[in-house]
Amino acid sequence: MTTLRLAWLFARRSFSARSTVVLPVTAFAVVTALLLIVAGGAQAFFSWTDDMAGMYQALAVIALALLVVPLLALGGSAARLSARRRDDRLASLRLLGATPRMVTGLTVIESTVLALAGALAGVILSLLASPLVGLIPFRGEALGMSVLLSPGWMAVAVAGIGALAALSAVVGLRGVILSPLGVRTREQAPRIHWVRAVVSVAVIASVFAVLMALQAVADVGVVLAVLAVGFGGSVAVLNLIGPWVLRLVATGQARRARTVRRLLAARSILESPKAAWRQVSGVAMTSFMAVFAGVGVSLMDAAGDSADPTSRLLVADIRTGVIITVVASFLMVACSAGVNQAAGVLDRRDLYVSLDRIGMPVSEMNAARSRAVLSPLRIVGIGSAVTAAVVVFPLTGMSLLLSPLTLMVVAACLAAGVLLVWAALRATRPVLDRVLAEPSPSL
Repeated sequence: MTTLRLAWLFARRSFSARSTVVLPVTAFAVVTALLLIVAGGAQAFFSWTDDMAGMYQALAVIALALLVVPLLALGGSAARLSARRRDDRLASLRLLGATPRMVTGLTVIESTVLALAGALAGVILSLLASPLVGLIPFRGEALGMSVLLSPGWMAVAVAGIGALAALSAVVGLRGVILSPLGVRTREQAPRIHWVRAVVSVAVIASVFAVLMALQAVADVGVVLAVLAVGFGGSVAVLNLIGPWVLRLVATGQARRARTVRRLLAARSILESPKAAWRQVSGVAMTSFMAVFAGVGVSLMDAAGDSADPTSRLLVADIRTGVIITVVASFLMVACSAGVNQAAGVLDRRDLYVSLDRIGMPVSEMNAARSRAVLSPLRIVGIGSAVTAAVVVFPLTGMSLLLSPLTLMVVAACLAAGVLLVWAALRATRPVLDRVLAEPSPSL
């Protein structure tokens, strides 16, 4: 009962600061809506049973693997929004005598309630979008309402989003429970081990080897399973190695910094490489997706002169699938960039208030904040594109990867991703202004 009363008290305080509630709820709503729409489209494909069904189902598996993993990563990011304020508050409770069980209960309740509220809003969004999604043509006719999932699957999705939020909250509590004073005084920055790089390289090499051997496999079920695991695993390792790479780069930038904004940007990344990665991870996913989109466009160009009506229909459907996948990816980038940029300002409230009090101009803070995000983008974009090229090489070969159309699509997608992140940075400037106007919010 004490835990529930404290949870209600903190909830009332949180609602007075709308940003801490609106941000995660919005993120979870977008995650749930996109997840249900993507799953509904895959459901429509797997309802077909004719000779061409296997080809479409293979393409659906690739699209699912490319989109579901980033969606889950975005859900995990949403669960950790404004984590610094929450950790500070819970660490203070631990120092005042709260038990680990109470702290865990408070965190799980807060995170799960926000996630479920966002997930329910996402269900409504997906229901509203289903008639429009059903108009998308495949195989010469609209998908119709076959894209609408059953209430049971929707309930499973909502429960899964809630479980993801609860799990992310519990995992994030390790530092609060084990060292509350260190968390409260921020004495130790999170450490990221180089083992991440070794594991990531090993996974990419394994996927490359398995896909090279895939051409000798005749069983369709095995091929679909390998494609799903291979592409999904490749996207997942980006989230594993990304923070380690950013920490490595930021360490060198901090040593070579000659201006205040460069030093502040590098130190901001080193304060939490995982948080820095979350702010640019959307572009990493977009870069990864861009390679597949470029290869798809090249394949369509190569098959464009075919006189076979079935082949022409397949080419048109691949084009539609590429457009849908890229648009969904950009929606994730926009959502991820917006909520993570705003959350980053809220989590570093004390830093920005201190800089303001010692006389640092707001324009200089925004410049340092922009550099802390835009500087890693070039490494993230290039690294993700190279990873995707390695993964797709066994299936397409060098000619498609280096074709002008592929390179043009990759460049266009990367430019669009960078512009989305830049727009998110510009849009969060009012958040920084509000933080400086209200330097001492209640926890």
